[in-house]
Amino acid sequence: MTATIVGAQLGDEGKGGIVDVYGDDADVVVRYQGGDNAGHTVVHEGTEYKLSLVPSGAVRGKVNVLGNGCVVNPRTLFDEIDALRERGVDPDVRVARRAHVIFPYHRVLDGIEEEAKSETGDEVGTTGRGIGPTYEDKAGRRGLRIGDLTDPDVLRKRLEYVVPIKRTLAEEVYGVDVEEKRETGSPSPNDGADGVGPAFDVDALHGAYREYGERLVREDMLVDAGDFLTDRIDDGANVMFEGAQGTIIDIDHGNYPYVTSSNPTAGGASTGTGLAPDVVGDGDVIGIVKAYLTRVGSGPMPTELGGVPGDTPGYDGDPENPETASEELAHRIREAGNEYGTVTGRPRRVGWLDIPMLRHAARASGFTGLAVNHIDTLAGLDEVTVGHSYTLDGEAVRTIPPTTERWAECEPNLRTFEGWPEFDGSEAAEAGYEALPENARAYLEYLEDELDTPVYAVGVGPARTETVVRHSPF
Repeated sequence: MTATIVGAQLGDEGKGGIVDVYGDDADVVVRYQGGDNAGHTVVHEGTEYKLSLVPSGAVRGKVNVLGNGCVVNPRTLFDEIDALRERGVDPDVRVARRAHVIFPYHRVLDGIEEEAKSETGDEVGTTGRGIGPTYEDKAGRRGLRIGDLTDPDVLRKRLEYVVPIKRTLAEEVYGVDVEEKRETGSPSPNDGADGVGPAFDVDALHGAYREYGERLVREDMLVDAGDFLTDRIDDGANVMFEGAQGTIIDIDHGNYPYVTSSNPTAGGASTGTGLAPDVVGDGDVIGIVKAYLTRVGSGPMPTELGGVPGDTPGYDGDPENPETASEELAHRIREAGNEYGTVTGRPRRVGWLDIPMLRHAARASGFTGLAVNHIDTLAGLDEVTVGHSYTLDGEAVRTIPPTTERWAECEPNLRTFEGWPEFDGSEAAEAGYEALPENARAYLEYLEDELDTPVYAVGVGPARTETVVRHSPF
């Protein structure tokens, strides 16, 4: 059996926690897209683990696969594995030979381009991890794949082709002195030093990444993802596909250009693993929803409450700015929900739940169930509001327009619910759904009706034991 976990909003919905909740019954956990920009926090047996690349099943002793749709920074991969081992966790991680490799020059160019865009206010809000430039090279047929790291001759040949291109781009287009652009951190998997490594030096890159390839082989981590997963499914394994980011930053179905460079929607689970669409479609597709809305970076957010300087369009940090409303309420929700990026630490923009966004996400991925997180964060508010629809050009609109510019013109039509009192999440999780406050259940049942999808799970706290589970996909 399979289950696919999809972010229904803008990322940061709590996907890793839901993977962990259902992890007991999963044998294999697969990341099918994204890279080490996908921060997720997992709490297991009272211990918190912050991961950005290794799948969430790592802390539960599952087999973990980074699929061919991922872009992989080997240094991040081994740093996370080594850090988990130091904490007594020995993760079983496999990497698809067809996954693409993030190199230091990708990270450098990512930062340069985002800095250039910031001068015109067009920055996307990337993490600077080199994700976009790596996918760009993949589409341009000049990328290097994980399997290339195991053949020194192929690795050198391809580096000798691509590095001069990247050097020229940095020097001639962006006017950067590449000799001064050296990626922080050691390029070698073995020396453990806190030095710096050149981002545009073929010999240095060849030496470091050849060693990464040797370690991948030595630790028997390489797989053909499609074959490996097919064999496991044929053997009766339960496989969970874990998407990174969220639907509204999907490169095809999101608010372009404020998007990631891959497909977090359910279709990405097929292309990103080598499995047929019916394998994904025969299982559950669970949309993860935060009970309110957050985002990092620029772009429209019709239900936004309070602004974040540098991210919210038209907001300069003045709480009296008419471009934002309810600054104090936004701050309260942000603090209660710890709404700061796992990878970047940046404060997230906060808004009410956006139902047109969720209708779009449900259609794009075909949700069979919902997991709604952070119900506890809204506890104690007198009223809880949602954006039920939009008004655009004087007409009611029930889903997101296809262009970002038109979405920015939408005005939310709000619907208000009575708030619910604070409650003990662990007690509610143990007692079951009916133990949730009545008004919280009314809120959840409204979502079920609007999306025509049942709520499978309700997050009522950060720990795995603080989830009300109504249905398991396995």
